Amino acid sequence: MSETTHSSSPQGQPGTPAWTKVERARHPKRPYPMDFIERLFTDFSEIHGDRAFADDEAVACGMARFHGHEVLVIGNRKGGTTKERVRRNFGMPNPEGYRKALRAMKIAEKFNRPIITFIDLPGAFPGLGAEERGQAEAIARNLIEMAKLHVPTIAIISGEGGSGGALALALADRVLILENALYFVITPEACAAIMWRDAAHKERAAEAMRITAQEVKELGCVDDIVPEPSVGAHEDRDAAFESLDSCLLYHVEQLLAMPEQERLVQRRNKFRNIAQFYTEV
Repeated sequence: MSETTHSSSPQGQPGTPAWTKVERARHPKRPYPMDFIERLFTDFSEIHGDRAFADDEAVACGMARFHGHEVLVIGNRKGGTTKERVRRNFGMPNPEGYRKALRAMKIAEKFNRPIITFIDLPGAFPGLGAEERGQAEAIARNLIEMAKLHVPTIAIISGEGGSGGALALALADRVLILENALYFVITPEACAAIMWRDAAHKERAAEAMRITAQEVKELGCVDDIVPEPSVGAHEDRDAAFESLDSCLLYHVEQLLAMPEQERLVQRRNKFRNIAQFYTEV
């Protein structure tokens, strides 16, 4: 997969490579998870509701076919119009969204179908109602259960992969990231507001946080980088779809050929050892 060289400038002035990636990941014409799902999969049959509270419109789950393979696909919905985005919490799931996703994963496991998730969200929805209904517990439960799933799992970060909200759908055998996508524990603006008490330092924060695809790949947080057109997926959607299609098929078939116990051991070891740092004395 292609690699991009990044500047290590500590000042993070506007226009730094890291902030350029942020702008590309947030481009209004960039394909959303449902755009990838509609283009790459056929016979998508949606599963609704968490059987406990509600059907979260920020999360879509459904059975589908991918190059002849029966799979479960999950993606967050961001909405096209302002009204839709408000209704879908700008793609940020409530706890019932994560519980719906987990319910669908358990169905996929029952029928021995690989699970593929698409992620483009700055974080889980932080509203009062979400906290009252157990947002943290829902995220934690997904992490526990995804670590134990007996079927192949693949997570794709197509835009922003933010905090525990993203991780709750990304504890997978393989984590793929598009070349101009991001994976972070907090948005650059929020980080700047905490570190320098001024969100205007967002470019500096983006540079320091090491959130670009190549940087998180070096940390071991993702397994593969999916190439994009030169300026970004918004420049040539067809090329972006084709690039992800071939990369995803490779990983699906590789995981299906792997013995189950070997997959489980590799998955658990990967997340136990992720992003470790050692200091020589």
